[in-house]
Amino acid sequence: MCGIVGIVGQAEVAAELYDGLTVLQHRGQDAAGIATADGGKLRVHKGNGLVRDVFDAGSMSLLGGRVGIAHCRYPTAGSEGSDEAQPFYVNSPFGIALAHNGNLINTDALRREVFEQDRRNVNTESDSEVLLNVFAHELDSQKALTPDAVFRALEGVNRRAKGGYAVVCAVLGLGLVAFRDPNGIRPLVLGKRKGANGDDEYIVASESVALDILGFERLRDVEPGEGIVITARGELFAQQCAAPQAHAPCIFEYVYFARPDSMIEEISVHKARMRMGVTLGEKILRERPGHDIDVVIPIPDTSRDAALEIANVLGVKYREGFIKNRYVGRTFIMPGQGERAKSVKRKLNPIPLEFRNRVVLLVDDSIVRGTTSQQIVQMARDAGAKKVYLASAAPPVRHPNIYGIDMPSSDELVAHGRSEKDIEQLLGCDWLIYQDLADLEAAVAGPKFPGRRFDSSCFSGEYVTGIEPGYFERIRQLRSDEAKKKRRAS
Repeated sequence: MCGIVGIVGQAEVAAELYDGLTVLQHRGQDAAGIATADGGKLRVHKGNGLVRDVFDAGSMSLLGGRVGIAHCRYPTAGSEGSDEAQPFYVNSPFGIALAHNGNLINTDALRREVFEQDRRNVNTESDSEVLLNVFAHELDSQKALTPDAVFRALEGVNRRAKGGYAVVCAVLGLGLVAFRDPNGIRPLVLGKRKGANGDDEYIVASESVALDILGFERLRDVEPGEGIVITARGELFAQQCAAPQAHAPCIFEYVYFARPDSMIEEISVHKARMRMGVTLGEKILRERPGHDIDVVIPIPDTSRDAALEIANVLGVKYREGFIKNRYVGRTFIMPGQGERAKSVKRKLNPIPLEFRNRVVLLVDDSIVRGTTSQQIVQMARDAGAKKVYLASAAPPVRHPNIYGIDMPSSDELVAHGRSEKDIEQLLGCDWLIYQDLADLEAAVAGPKFPGRRFDSSCFSGEYVTGIEPGYFERIRQLRSDEAKKKRRAS
């Protein structure tokens, strides 16, 4: 999962791209980059680290131009060096810089096609660079640089690429290009505002929160399979560039990744998480109507909305029992299991007063590998809890996510091949309860979109794009913690 932003303005946009990235930092902590179209040149600065560490006054001063894109990286595949930082760029045709959120599931085949058929070279292991070269080849074959030529090129990209992807591109001589996979798995939102001179300025971003802080009005989500072209003069063109497919936005955006103040697919992330708490609280009452829970405590931050509603449904106290160190990154997207495990105690510290001699229900947004949950349960016991129950606002994660979230090989997922009672014993809690998948999907859809379909593949094992034989073994070799450890060592 990554964060992307693209802006076409009436003044230089680098500073606003920087600000947009800072509010999308939760989507990727590994690397960051900005590319701007400055006359006939692409200006690019990128590197490993947080947004604030990658850019300084000197690097920002070089990023001139009124069209630009930005990216913060969260690695799922490939290496973890600075050569994987985005945006990527090519000089032919025209000069194109690209930033990508998601994951292609036919990268190997595309890489061969790009080299053998398109006669283009890919320098990194990143599927984003492959996608850039596919787009560049398809645009080059149009022999023109117009919105219509871009849309025809995107039709070719969507025919060839398979997976989840949301993309922004800066194209010299044209402006900004944005597009989204035909299933709409990865999010992308479009916004507009009036510039200082009264002309229209546009933004596309992974989450609406980036629009909010920059003063853009949210117009709509980019449609699945849709292409957007915004010229440097501020003209907007949009066209469907893929045959209709099942619309299946990623449900894990609502569970964990997105900020609660974002709107995705016309659904408030905050309200979705509140509804998750209501349905899970009702399940707790069904299973244990005579429960002995004294207090509900969230595991910060993403579970707060759900935990508060669970407490309301149960009629018990809600308390903040963990203090979070704001200067430690999101544990789930740390690059290796060793780093994730070390981060938990640096990240959270219990308030013993809220645990001592109480039956505590801890609420988390989800349980993936289980190592973090195991340590937090033990923290609660050490803080004096009489009993420790654990509730997950999401169902058991039993399958890899292949569309851009780092849930790698099945054998690294605590729920894979285990019953809920087995997981309960492994985590060391007195009782473990998960959300049901049907309840999760209904909670996210809410009353406005009953029956809406989502990509829930990490829970259900059903992949909307289909899977080729041998794919899971290939991603295990690429994305397991052991594979990442070996790459770092080399």
